[in-house]
Amino acid sequence: MEEKNFHGQLRELMDEYVQKVYGCTKKFPREEIFGVTSQLRRATLSVVLNYIEGYARQRKEVLRNFIEISYGSLKESAYLISFSYTQRYVNEAEHAELTALGDRIGKMLWGILTGLKKK
Repeated sequence: MEEKNFHGQLRELMDEYVQKVYGCTKKFPREEIFGVTSQLRRATLSVVLNYIEGYARQRKEVLRNFIEISYGSLKESAYLISFSYTQRYVNEAEHAELTALGDRIGKMLWGILTGLKKK
């Protein structure tokens, strides 16, 4: 099997993040369907969607803007995951797994941003 390049690995991690968040939010309280559930799902999807859209653009400054939005959405989702943990919507294992995955994605996105700023 061919080793995935950096962007392929990152995209795969982002997809895993979205899938896991969607799985966890299925058991959130019904009264949160238009609150935390919706916001967390949208923030998480925004991470991968802005990343994909950024790489579809031709100009580096536009790419950088989309990567910054992706990174910001990741931070938003990280807060919502922590909030969900304090509210006991996610358990300790889910919180740890999502936090570790988010941290890994964040480091990779930050690496892209750092590289784009140097150019």
